[in-house]
Amino acid sequence: MAFGDYPAEYNPQVHGPYDPARYYGKADVPFGQVKVGEIGAWLARRNKSPQAIMGAVSRAWWRWNHKYVQPKRSGAAPFFQVAVSSMIFFYVINYGKIRRHRNYKYH
Repeated sequence: MAFGDYPAEYNPQVHGPYDPARYYGKADVPFGQVKVGEIGAWLARRNKSPQAIMGAVSRAWWRWNHKYVQPKRSGAAPFFQVAVSSMIFFYVINYGKIRRHRNYKYH
């Protein structure tokens, strides 16, 4: 599979139009239904290649996009989600600088 191609598991005769938010591989047990003793085996079945990780990120992006951004009347939810996530991101990357100021006495 080259960059920009359809997944190898995708078959247009079986699956119909291509949906970038759908995983076309073999179905597995959802993480919410995995028992504690089976977590190791469940993680071992995951494909951990960079291509598979980027595919999972891409599917998550398209699921979020279809749910919050592309509906006809989407509302303000995606803007608030981006704003809050960027605030959290910048707080985390600047925490080292912020941490030094918490015990300063300004008098």
